[in-house]
Amino acid sequence: MQVIEAIKNSKKPIISLEITPPNKGQSIEDIYRVIDTLIPFEPAFINVTYHQPQVVYEEKNGVIYRIPKRKKPGTVGICAAIMNRYRIETVPHFICGGFSKYETEDALIDLHYLGIENIFAVRGDPPPGQREFIPERDGHRHASELVKQIVNMNHGIYLEELENAQPTNFCIGVAGYPEKHYEAPNFEKDLLNLKYKVDQGAHYIITQMFFDFEIFKNFCERAREIGITVPILPGIKPITSLRQLSVLPRDFHISFPAKLVEKMEAAKTPNEVRKVAIDHVVKLCEQLIDFGVQGIHIYTMGRGTSSYELLKGLLG
Repeated sequence: MQVIEAIKNSKKPIISLEITPPNKGQSIEDIYRVIDTLIPFEPAFINVTYHQPQVVYEEKNGVIYRIPKRKKPGTVGICAAIMNRYRIETVPHFICGGFSKYETEDALIDLHYLGIENIFAVRGDPPPGQREFIPERDGHRHASELVKQIVNMNHGIYLEELENAQPTNFCIGVAGYPEKHYEAPNFEKDLLNLKYKVDQGAHYIITQMFFDFEIFKNFCERAREIGITVPILPGIKPITSLRQLSVLPRDFHISFPAKLVEKMEAAKTPNEVRKVAIDHVVKLCEQLIDFGVQGIHIYTMGRGTSSYELLKGLLG
């Protein structure tokens, strides 16, 4: 089932998950353990992230070799394995970085043959060690361009003129940023960029994590004002430690409410910190459901315990 169908057909807000592939050399059983923990909450779909490789150059016997090193490979394989094992729809992240348009087309054909009907289209971050995003030669610079290519394939339009070309049938999700993308000059410009992705054919939006209901409410209201009508699913990250108060803003360019920070810092033990943090996110989800969201998307970061605590507190 396509994600947009699951969203529209459900009589209550859906739950969805996002996981990251295990580090190279580790077992997929780590992923299964996380999913096994969360299966009782009946997730409608599971996103699997994808990351650009870090390109390094090494000299061997007088010859310079270009070696792409990817810390977390296996996105497509994990999607296929989850679909086979759990009969749950999976959504591979599909990025612009590292692909030409022709390589993108071939990869999309592979996903189509595997029976994967859902794609999460993002530009992606620069690879490790690179400050600025640089597209491949004849690749996409923006997620909107990637969305347009996928939509073209859904209409049977390929990069080459093909006779009797069969259309694909991808449902396309894109990312939204309630506190704006860190590269955008302002919130208004970022919102217009989001609308352009939707105008190109995206079916729904999943937001970056946030921790203040008013931030999401403002984002949604402003999005609707400029004509964005597709479903907007809030992205939620359960937090459990003081360290995350500095790590998450640095890595994801988000902020924490002052009252939450104050309560977490006043807690006397790690367990108290964890309880304060989880309680805050449970309350945030309750506010979102009262606001009328059509789903909650949980960023598990490959860890099941905190996500279980969040969903247990929310759904019982």
